[in-house]
Amino acid sequence: MIGSKPCPHCGNDIVIYRNPVPTVDIVIYDPCQGVVLIKRNNPPLGWALPGGFVDYGETLEHAAVREAKEETNLDVVLTGLVGVYSMPCRDDRQHTISITYSSVACDTRILKAGDDAGGARFFKLGDLPDLVFDHRDILQDFSAKILSLKTSASVGS
Repeated sequence: MIGSKPCPHCGNDIVIYRNPVPTVDIVIYDPCQGVVLIKRNNPPLGWALPGGFVDYGETLEHAAVREAKEETNLDVVLTGLVGVYSMPCRDDRQHTISITYSSVACDTRILKAGDDAGGARFFKLGDLPDLVFDHRDILQDFSAKILSLKTSASVGS
C-alpha cells in the first residue's frame, strides 16, 4: 500500500496499491538459425527478446503471441514456459514481472521489425549481442532447457 485517497462519490478512503506490472517475453527459436532478437527504438536501447506489457483483459498467452506478431511480424506457436522473472531491478523504468514463453515461428521467412522495433533478426545462442533487461539470463535458462532436452533424448535412444 502506498496511501489512500477519498472516493469522489462517498468520501470513504480508497486504498492505493503499488504493484509490479505484468509483461511477457518470447523466445522464438529455430534450431538452425537461433533466437529472434529485436533492436529497441525506445529506452532502454539495445537488443532484446520480443515482448511487452499485458493488456487488461488479455491472457498471458495471447499477449505473447500478439507481442511476437507486433514486433517481428511472425506468427508463433507457444511451446512452453521458460520461466518467470521478477527481480525488482530487471527494468529500470518500473518493477515488472515477465512471464517468458518459448515458441516456434510458422514461417521464419517473413521476419521483419515492426511496432517499436528498429530491427529484428536471428542470433545463434553462442553469439548473442549485448542485451537489455535480464534477457541474457532468460536465454541462459532457455539454453539450459534445450541442452537438458537433448541430453534426455540421447540417453533415451
